[in-house]
Amino acid sequence: MTPTADVRAPRTRRRGLGRGAVSVGLVLGLSGLMFTVNARSSAGTDDRHPQDLRELTQKQSATVERLSSEVDLLRAEVEQLTAEQNALAGRPAVQPRAGDVVASGSVPVSGRGLTVTMDDAPVDARREALSPDLLVVHQQDIQAVMNALWAGGAEAMGLMDQRVVSTTGVQCQGNVLRLHGRMYSPPFVISVVGDPERLRAALDADGAVSVYVRDAGDLGLGWDVQDRDTVDLPAYSGATELTWARVPDDVEVLPGYPATEPADAAPPVAAAPAAEGGLL
Repeated sequence: MTPTADVRAPRTRRRGLGRGAVSVGLVLGLSGLMFTVNARSSAGTDDRHPQDLRELTQKQSATVERLSSEVDLLRAEVEQLTAEQNALAGRPAVQPRAGDVVASGSVPVSGRGLTVTMDDAPVDARREALSPDLLVVHQQDIQAVMNALWAGGAEAMGLMDQRVVSTTGVQCQGNVLRLHGRMYSPPFVISVVGDPERLRAALDADGAVSVYVRDAGDLGLGWDVQDRDTVDLPAYSGATELTWARVPDDVEVLPGYPATEPADAAPPVAAAPAAEGGLL
């Protein structure tokens, strides 16, 4: 008897392939739906990932500002707890001098002073024959102005919307200023509380500032000094830890306070004799 071919096998195989294709299509469709829903839901929240460098910078600046506020609250809590512990222990409260409080930046300050505005040269002033580095405000330019103002008797200083303290570091990345973890674009504004006449005289007498003022006239850099009847400076916000510091030998660490005796001035200590056969 001749065997008969099973015509149902190919049909069964075709039906199996059809079910597999439908399954794959269903999975892909669900995956696409999930990606779409996730993208739409993320677009309405602040937890989505930054899409470019500018957005990343803004997000990091917001984080720094939030953490600085938290640091201020914790510092105030520590100071309150310290005062309570000193009171319980019967220790006398130490009242810092007004000048030290202002210098620390822990309180807002208001008074007569001036503002200095520095800006990059306008786009139409940028000629191909000139190096682009000559047409932007550099870190050393800002530092020169700040140092001259301190030398001119500045009582308190602010840069942009932040208070300048002893741990402040000015750093420029391209033509963007990085200050206490936040980023600022020009123009850069330095606000100072002090005698406007003395501050102006200190700016005029500083060699580095004079070079910048000359370039401002020749190349179009922004330079503007304005006397102010009232300059309002906020209190410093953020951490105050030092990374490293060095005080020159001829400079007092805290003017007006007695200097501590240097370690090398201590009387020498006689060394004990080494045991026989031992090592020094």
